[in-house]
Amino acid sequence: MNLVLDFGNTRIKAGIFKDNELLNNYVFYLEDELVKFIKIQPIITNCLIASVTSNHVTVFESIKTKINTLIYTPQLLIPLKNLYKSAATLGSDRMAASVGAYTFFPNKNVLTIDAGTCIKYNFVNANNDYMGGAISAGINMRLKALNHFTHALPLVEFDKNYEKLTGQTTNESILSGALLGAVCEVECMIERYKAQYNDIEIVVTGGNADYLCKQLKNRFFTNQNILLYGLNTILNYNL
Repeated sequence: MNLVLDFGNTRIKAGIFKDNELLNNYVFYLEDELVKFIKIQPIITNCLIASVTSNHVTVFESIKTKINTLIYTPQLLIPLKNLYKSAATLGSDRMAASVGAYTFFPNKNVLTIDAGTCIKYNFVNANNDYMGGAISAGINMRLKALNHFTHALPLVEFDKNYEKLTGQTTNESILSGALLGAVCEVECMIERYKAQYNDIEIVVTGGNADYLCKQLKNRFFTNQNILLYGLNTILNYNL
């Protein structure tokens, strides 16, 4: 059995795989809870940890003597050719999302949109070359920024049911700007990629993917566990 761990900015996602099949996936917010969970699992032989923070260190130290554990680095083997010019600074989450999309759409142009703390766009061409993409502020980050960088605007909570174009109160105007603004950004990015690549697959994932998917008009493939599939593929590639 494989265990893959994705340490994001706000949560830890875990997946248990048998070969290429995802058996179960979990979400943790505390490292101690994750360590306790791992200790009671009956059969885990290999693990890959990917992290965009340093919070994974205590988990790695707790399991490395019992489980064959790798930490994601740009030096690991991947099934894509990485053409990113600053490969050493490329986040593990961006590469894992692209490899995950590759497992579903090999040898195709694929734009993967990971809508979490940040909205990350990652493009892989039909030659399986990772080309790069874009990073912008996620929805919650936009809401917090409006409050933090102004004197009068309140902190408004993310309302996934909000759809009004024209806000009629300050709170509604903030939601319209942050939420629908993010939707318009994503729509525009998709259209620009489609204009350059006639045959392209769109993959949407991440914590806010459900909201975006309700709003997007384009045809797309969505899977909340794309990163986990990508990490498992990378793990198997390096065993």
